Amino acid sequence: MKDLLNNNKFIKIGEFVLLFIIAFGFIKIFTPFAGDNIVHKQLVIWFANILMLIYVWIGIKVRGQKLTYFGISFGKITLKECFRTFLISIGVFIAAVAAFILGSIIMANISGIPESSDMSNYEYLQDNIGMLILTLIGTYIVASFGEEIIYRGFIINRLIELGLDSKFGRSLVIIISAIIFGLVHYQWGPMGIVQTGFMGAVLGYFYLKLKKRIWILILAHGYMDTILMLQMYLSGN
Repeated sequence: MKDLLNNNKFIKIGEFVLLFIIAFGFIKIFTPFAGDNIVHKQLVIWFANILMLIYVWIGIKVRGQKLTYFGISFGKITLKECFRTFLISIGVFIAAVAAFILGSIIMANISGIPESSDMSNYEYLQDNIGMLILTLIGTYIVASFGEEIIYRGFIINRLIELGLDSKFGRSLVIIISAIIFGLVHYQWGPMGIVQTGFMGAVLGYFYLKLKKRIWILILAHGYMDTILMLQMYLSGN
């Protein structure tokens, strides 16, 4: 059974497709129950991401793979290694922010309108320190950690397993994963899709460049999410 799951490309493609069917099916079914409440809408998206994480974890267990295959490890590290990881994560963060901004510039030139991302789903954070703290905690788990596991760890590795392990193949995998990452942020509007797509390309590049050291990407993603949430909190002023 494990050999079939690990070697059959059609099963891997089916697993890949089913992941998004489950997530978007959940969002489609439960979003109407949220009504116009933007907090409830955000919770629906979070739960969809949690379902994706569970799905990915089940896939790893069924295949007999270890979490380290995707770069997830919980071993002890030294203070020196922590500091080194932090410094590298800052570099990745800067590169991801630069890509995010580059996406904005390119999209503005294409559309001719410097339209910003649609962040209306986060308006509940304005001048609300309690919701800011709760949202940051949820975002670190669902977005910073969850999205890196799903869109870098899972998607990139599964695509490589489909025969895209050459230099060109890996470049193509980074592009595909970045496009998917951008598209899943469709609620941010066209500008948001392009911005997150460029950001995803940089994170995907570093995922492979740093030999799947995914905690570095999780930290970098967390810095970006923190800045974004703080911006929304302060926007009320």
